[in-house]
Amino acid sequence: MNPSKLLFSATLMLGTLMSVSSTSWLSSWMGLEINLLSFIPLMINTKNTLSTEAALKYFLIQALASSIFLFTVILMHLNDMTLLLNQPLFLTLISSSLLLKMGAAPFHFWFPGTMEGLSWMNCLILMTWQKIAPFMLISYVITMNTFISMVVISSILIGSLGGLNQTSLRKVMAYSSITHSGWMLAALTTGENYWLLYFSIYTFLSSSIVTLFQSFQLYHINQNFLIKLPSSEKFWLFFLLLSLGGIPPFMGFMPKWFIIQSLANLDHLPLLTAMVITTLLTLFYYLRMAFTAFSLSSQEVSWFEILLKPNLSHLILMMLSTISTVGLPLCTLMFTML
Repeated sequence: MNPSKLLFSATLMLGTLMSVSSTSWLSSWMGLEINLLSFIPLMINTKNTLSTEAALKYFLIQALASSIFLFTVILMHLNDMTLLLNQPLFLTLISSSLLLKMGAAPFHFWFPGTMEGLSWMNCLILMTWQKIAPFMLISYVITMNTFISMVVISSILIGSLGGLNQTSLRKVMAYSSITHSGWMLAALTTGENYWLLYFSIYTFLSSSIVTLFQSFQLYHINQNFLIKLPSSEKFWLFFLLLSLGGIPPFMGFMPKWFIIQSLANLDHLPLLTAMVITTLLTLFYYLRMAFTAFSLSSQEVSWFEILLKPNLSHLILMMLSTISTVGLPLCTLMFTML
């Protein structure tokens, strides 16, 4: 990394920390702007012509969301902020601007296209770190009302259906992120502890999958057929996708388990039923991505192969996959002992 990348990475983290730790809405807005202006230079890559388009699209959307956020904050400061914050209009305006920033449905239209033009590392930043500040700010005003319920359902539904007809792995991961954003919004309504648990496990699993795709230089689903690995190792590595889908034996099921239990205790059964049913649709494109690993006899082309020699990245991938696979039993055992 050159010095400019290090500088912008530092200010990127500084902007997020400033938004999270601020005591006023205006300073939170300043932190969001610092974060935005730091991420755009990191997005641009001279070797990728799509990165400039993605950076411009990201800037315009984030500027729109920031202007709506600042407009609402100024209106609240001009009047009695305590009284206005309880009004549905101001709650909806602030929530909508933050949902637009994080790319949750129905404000998701910019997210898959922006992801398509980025490198895998920038995709990981956009899916994880860039969501921290909007989620923390929306936690101050979020309540389980009709608006939030519709956002949760639409995020999970659009994220599930949108990834079905995609062949680009980056767009599939984008729609997967939209689905998980709906689950994290539902977690925020039950308590910040569940959101923190969900976000931590989601960040771990997303980092593991991005490391897998980056190691093999995979960008489309049909490139999975070009990986030349022993069947057992490929089978073990692609367990990460099943864990991200939330299948019970794996680590990714644990935060969903807690959210399902907490929503059931709060009697949000219709919302919970819709969330679980629509999330099952995501398993289809996760299985399609891992088809070459889970099929008993897969056809592999002989004219071109992507080889991964046993090195540090290979060991790291195997370790991450092992943690993902045995994470749920280990955590359950720990909770039982405690």
